[in-house]
Amino acid sequence: MTICFATPASARRTRRAAALSVLTVSALALSACGSSAASSDPGAGDYGTLNYNQSWVKTTEFAGEFFADSNGYFKDAGFSGVNLISGGPSGTSSESMVLAGSALVGTTTPIATGSMVSESEAPLKIIGAKFQKNPFTVYSLGDNPINTPQDMIGKKIGVASGTNEILFEALLEVNGIDPGQVEAVPVQFDPQPLMNGEVEGQIGFLTNEALAVELKGFEVANMPFADHGMPFVAGAFVTTDENIETRREELKAFLVAAIKGWQDAVSDPEEAARLAYEEYGSDLGLDPEKEKRQAVEQNKLVLGDAGAEHGILYISDDLAQANIEVLKVAGYDDITAEDLFDNSLLEEIYAENPELKQ
Repeated sequence: MTICFATPASARRTRRAAALSVLTVSALALSACGSSAASSDPGAGDYGTLNYNQSWVKTTEFAGEFFADSNGYFKDAGFSGVNLISGGPSGTSSESMVLAGSALVGTTTPIATGSMVSESEAPLKIIGAKFQKNPFTVYSLGDNPINTPQDMIGKKIGVASGTNEILFEALLEVNGIDPGQVEAVPVQFDPQPLMNGEVEGQIGFLTNEALAVELKGFEVANMPFADHGMPFVAGAFVTTDENIETRREELKAFLVAAIKGWQDAVSDPEEAARLAYEEYGSDLGLDPEKEKRQAVEQNKLVLGDAGAEHGILYISDDLAQANIEVLKVAGYDDITAEDLFDNSLLEEIYAENPELKQ
């Protein structure tokens, strides 16, 4: 079925509220049967099993976490085991998982977390981000390219429900495009609708779906969100306010291991890809060539200006405020950087371990 986004802000709010209510119900349901780990800490250096919720399936997108596990960084940090919980179409949002105590930390976007903080006062914080520059793009075919936001006018754009829908609405608004001028077609994350001609553009990752289409032999045009008014981070680590207060050292242990893992991923993209297609994602039928390309391309997103100055994962004050401005464009006017981001753990880590700042 093909739909157009409603133009009135109230309609957009209604849809967002519905999506948020689903997340809230999911969190409550999970909390009824969730892990009790959220309320107990076995002690510094003896944290038990790490439950980490991924925002997607086990592709090279999580190479740093794969290195942290396979090279023993999580173990060295005090975790006796590691449970990398797959996300994706059949997964549960990281916000729901950490609120329920089913995961200590998970990956997300500031848009997803910020919307819950703004609309339902969810006690969540982002404590770091893998990608200083987000990989979201509107990708299209070279024979009918979408190079600017204005090129979308009058065209069909494939948009997956949830966060992608919110992001797309914000992209239109920040670029002064009436939602009624663009036809949004509900799709999943598979790029097949674009290749089949069902849509003329589709939202995905520069480092994932757009590469997959290119490797199928198509010429691909990309319109990155980050270059068109949407400079938000991605692969953001989200946890709860309570975890920051009561499990602070455990979170710092996770971040130290993640920093080391992502340093390895940047240094060795070939091995980063192999860990995905041969080990952690071996049951997914991943394309080795695509994973290798992804490993190289995503390194450009990891090493932003803030990472170079402050260390990997760090979100500078300027970048945090840029994310808040995107949220305001999306209709969340009452949220501040202090409401959403907490850099204090990474600041402590780099002060205590200056050798980690490469």
